[in-house]
Amino acid sequence: MTTATGTFAPRPGAAPLPRMIRAQAALETKMLLRNGEQLLLTVIIPTLLLVLFSAVRIIDTGAGKPVDFLAPGVLGLAVLSTAFTGQAIATGFERRYGVLKRLAASPLPRWGLMTAKTCAVLVTEVLQVALLTVVALALGWSPHGAGTFSGVLSVVLLLLLGTAAFSGLGLLMAGTLKAEATLAAANLVFLLLLVGGGVIVPLDKFPAGAQQVLQFLPISALSDGLREVLQHGAGLPLGDLGILAAWAVLGLGAAARFFRWE
Repeated sequence: MTTATGTFAPRPGAAPLPRMIRAQAALETKMLLRNGEQLLLTVIIPTLLLVLFSAVRIIDTGAGKPVDFLAPGVLGLAVLSTAFTGQAIATGFERRYGVLKRLAASPLPRWGLMTAKTCAVLVTEVLQVALLTVVALALGWSPHGAGTFSGVLSVVLLLLLGTAAFSGLGLLMAGTLKAEATLAAANLVFLLLLVGGGVIVPLDKFPAGAQQVLQFLPISALSDGLREVLQHGAGLPLGDLGILAAWAVLGLGAAARFFRWE
């Protein structure tokens, strides 16, 4: 059997950009989900916190079932753990070991690499939200604003802006600090925001002066916005969306300006 000339000739060159981004995003997602420490941080800890504080009234969460207060906050915590803490630590060590430097020399542009990382974060968050929603519903959660178009739109906007804000801050930390410093700082920030960001402990439990500062944190805005929609059935939380948008612009802008690939 004969074949036409050139049938099996090599075709060197880069793949189309969308295909490269999809392939890198799939790789980033697999690496994220296969990492035991990241899985503990992004899935197991938020789930355990939701179950524990919903089953045992350790903290006064106000009138109503504890899970109605806790579920929106834990959804915000899931975004924090993946977009900020997990991404900062993983990217910091990739930078330390020269992985980012080598990827930057590939046909995939640097902005394409960051896009792929963002896609991996979003895929992981979808899985987190699905799991936490199932667990919360099993614990008796009754989300009030999830059955309307405006409620769903509000939740999606809050989660997307929260992801953008925390991704920018995580990449800024990973691109400016040493890997070991990033590991320590990211975990410390996670713990501080868990306690002081309105996730588990209501902000009204803090002194009035502290409340004035804490309410402008991105995790506070995300938790409060989700709680307004899912617990109280409110409309679009413009104030919380504005705070998250400001953090997203500042974080992503600073990351783009100061991120060092080596």
